[in-house]
Amino acid sequence: MSNKAFKLEIERTDLTPHVFIDEEKGYMKLEGESYHENVIAFFKDVTDWLGSFLSTDFSSLTFDCELMYFSSSTVKILLNMLLDMDNSKNAKNITVNWITTKKNEIIIECGEDFKEDLKNITFIIAIKDA
Repeated sequence: MSNKAFKLEIERTDLTPHVFIDEEKGYMKLEGESYHENVIAFFKDVTDWLGSFLSTDFSSLTFDCELMYFSSSTVKILLNMLLDMDNSKNAKNITVNWITTKKNEIIIECGEDFKEDLKNITFIIAIKDA
């Protein structure tokens, strides 16, 4: 990895989420909706960075996931990312905040399903008002 910390920001569109990564702060956020036709291509920079980051001796990673709707293809990407986090050598230093509203029962259920598969990271389902 280079000496310069990785930063990435992708603005939200109707089909893709806002993406924000700040490696120096050990922070990643996805927010909005994700039902792009080619999610693998859309998330390539994110998954590439995450793979590199997880192989380092990072002190912490916080991942705020506030997706209000996503496609089944996005579910696969998210699950793979979460499993990579859970299987990393520093998994105990990772916190995932699965943020949604109480009206969004499908997203809550998806978070509960993910949480069952994750043994090493801290996975918090955060229900916010509105």
